[in-house]
Amino acid sequence: MTGATSPVIHSDPDILGGTPVFVGTRVPVRTLLDYLEAGDPLSEFLEDFPSVTREQAVAALGLAKQMLVSHANSA
Repeated sequence: MTGATSPVIHSDPDILGGTPVFVGTRVPVRTLLDYLEAGDPLSEFLEDFPSVTREQAVAALGLAKQMLVSHANSA
């Protein structure tokens, strides 16, 4: 996703070395996944990172779901 822009996720070499972040923030998308993996609710992530909207977080999870399902179907 390097250099790509979507309504939700952005990667720019000048922002955290190109790490995919939520658009308009410096919050890495991976942080959301780390929270969920640890068993933390989405509401806790949103509370800790108020610059990320609920809509952005849900959209990012939707993108991840699409990628996983697409990958599974092509295997």
